Amino acid sequence: QVQLVESGGGSVQAGGSLRLSCAASGWPFSSRCMGWFRQAPGKEREGVASIYILASGDSIAYYADSVRGRFTISQDKAKRAVYLQMNSLKPEDTATYYCAADVDTRCGDRLRSGNMDYWGKGTLVTISS
Repeated sequence: QVQLVESGGGSVQAGGSLRLSCAASGWPFSSRCMGWFRQAPGKEREGVASIYILASGDSIAYYADSVRGRFTISQDKAKRAVYLQMNSLKPEDTATYYCAADVDTRCGDRLRSGNMDYWGKGTLVTISS
């Protein structure tokens, strides 16, 4: 059974940084698409960043326009972990952040659609002005 567990959320002031982690277990495939999504109160869920991890360990990253240049998604295949480094945080980045995973190679499409097979329970990020 695939399980995704997020950690690293918290409260920081605008301009600060946070690093989110997602630990994956039970994944039966050698490659995978993993992503970070967020949902603010009263708003729809949106894709933040995704990364397609090849069996070789290489990866391809995708970003939403709203976070490109500020957020960086990375992975540690050996640890089965995915990270989201968030810099220059803004109050509008406040949301619950969810880790998600899917076997589909179309990781950029999955980021836009949000159609992922497995989801974590989320971690809250609050940015104060």
